Amino acid sequence: MIAIEQLSLRRGPRVLFEEANLQINPGHHVGLVGVNGTGKSSLFALILGQLEADTGSISVPDWRIAHVAQEAPSGSQAMIEFVLDGDQQLRHTEQAIARYTEQNDPKLHEALATMEAIDGYAAASRAARMLSGLGFADDELNRPIDSFSGGWRIRLNLAQALISRSDLLLLDEPTNHLDLPAVVWLEGWLKQYPGTLMLISHDREFLDGVCQSIIAIEQGRVSMTPGNYSAYERIRSERMLQQDAARSKQAKQAAHLQSFVERFRAKASKAKQAQSRLKMLARMADIGTIVEDETFNFRFRSPDEVPQHLMQLDMADLGYDTAIVKQVKLGIAAGDRIGLIGANGNGKSTLIKAIASGQTVLKGERNVHRHTRIGYFAQHSLEQLDAAASPALHLQRLDHRLTDQQIRDHLGGFGFRGARADAEVKTFSGGEKARLVLALLVHQRPNLLLLDEPTNHLDMHMRDGLAMALQEFEGAVIIISHDRRMMMNSCDNLLLLANGRCEPFDGDLEQYLLTVQSPSSNLPVSASDGGALSADSSRRNSRQRKAEQRQRLKPMRERLKRAENALQPGQNQWDELNARLAEPELYQDGAQAETLASLLQDQGALRRQVEANEVEWLEASDALEQALKEIEADSH
Repeated sequence: MIAIEQLSLRRGPRVLFEEANLQINPGHHVGLVGVNGTGKSSLFALILGQLEADTGSISVPDWRIAHVAQEAPSGSQAMIEFVLDGDQQLRHTEQAIARYTEQNDPKLHEALATMEAIDGYAAASRAARMLSGLGFADDELNRPIDSFSGGWRIRLNLAQALISRSDLLLLDEPTNHLDLPAVVWLEGWLKQYPGTLMLISHDREFLDGVCQSIIAIEQGRVSMTPGNYSAYERIRSERMLQQDAARSKQAKQAAHLQSFVERFRAKASKAKQAQSRLKMLARMADIGTIVEDETFNFRFRSPDEVPQHLMQLDMADLGYDTAIVKQVKLGIAAGDRIGLIGANGNGKSTLIKAIASGQTVLKGERNVHRHTRIGYFAQHSLEQLDAAASPALHLQRLDHRLTDQQIRDHLGGFGFRGARADAEVKTFSGGEKARLVLALLVHQRPNLLLLDEPTNHLDMHMRDGLAMALQEFEGAVIIISHDRRMMMNSCDNLLLLANGRCEPFDGDLEQYLLTVQSPSSNLPVSASDGGALSADSSRRNSRQRKAEQRQRLKPMRERLKRAENALQPGQNQWDELNARLAEPELYQDGAQAETLASLLQDQGALRRQVEANEVEWLEASDALEQALKEIEADSH
């Protein structure tokens, strides 16, 4: 087992954790949690011997340890051969067989027996299945490493770590470069992993599915809780309530003792008892509190305008040199919450770029309302930050009208408080850079928000803050994320990109994940033939019912939109007319009497028109609301 005793670690003047005591038994699956910068990755480095503890000890058995290399691989080696290099016993045995064969050595028989014992002849097949689970196509297995992009090369590092014959597997945020199908596949693989697993992740669903215990690093202390992450959160909440009650009780006891001391300290007859009470106060142990980790409280600023129809793609072919997705028909309306699903490489990011700027539109039309304001979060957004500038300077450049206090108030909601608001971006972690990009995005008041893997690098508290902010966001949201919790909490509808098509997925995220895990499913899941779930007649009935509902609501939505459009011009005219009537010269002499009478007549007519517009808007709103209630009642 791994034994940690009185372990303390500092990084410069800062204590990451101290006096940690843990035991991790063979075959146990453990998740490491805590906000960014608490020392989770440093604990891995201690286990790997890359760091030395300041005090205490860490004892690791003579185990074979596997971990994912941080540097993306390169070279002309076929990717499946690179992955197989992770199985060192296989490679040593293959080399022995080649050497003994060439030398006609009698030890060849022994090497062949070893190859049989380790099931080495099936190694390539195991590697192919693993690469398929991680999203690689069968015809890509012999492609050179250099032909893949950076994210796919990181997947190769992960595959190499998984295929190794390890006793201890260390995984630090392994899902960051995976899509949802690959995340689900990896979760299933890790459940079956027979060795000891230590996993750093900010994905609740993933931790729940894989881990048997949780190690938390909080406020410089390391604790271990049995169960998955949900169990840890429940136990932690109960412990906080218990400690609050204990502290309250202790405070009352201390106040009573202090009162006795103050009252009787000077009395000779009570001096002995007073001294006794003072000793009791001194011995009273301080009950430490579980301090809540840093929370992020921010809201998306209300957009200046939210058009009903924000943008539209009509029969659009999307891609770069050649089309990846063809004949896309997509309209985005105010209030839409759309999640993009499908295996990597099927065009999710290509679609978001088409919406954002049109740069990937090869054919067809892209129409954007003149009042649409797009906020786009992508991974390359982090790279576009000025490394020499601070968060405060970034925001000041974005909006020079802001006061210093307004800048600090805004950045504080994203965790940039005090000196951190003035620190240079080049000193920031990936999580801090992602938070800064979000802070800048939020300030710009978008009414169409495009989020391409926004949770990479974000810890759980920032993910929760983002999910809460999205719930209240007044505009439309299009999101790509491998974080199931984020997708479930933020999306009302799903668009599936597969086999060159983009079509609505008639089901929720859980049904999609069940589909891609189905043995009869051929990844990537095709929306055109419906897959295993949508082929069911109930799915067809559901689609037909929703189409009928949309048709029923269409005239009501159009009526409401016309009423909304009529309100503002009338209000503008009303304001202008009242401003004219407030001019003093109108009332100074009789020369303006005719003009004044005309203006007053116009005011009366306009008042009646404005009131009629308001009545129409109220009636249209009531009619639509009543229809929605009836549809909801019918659905139950």
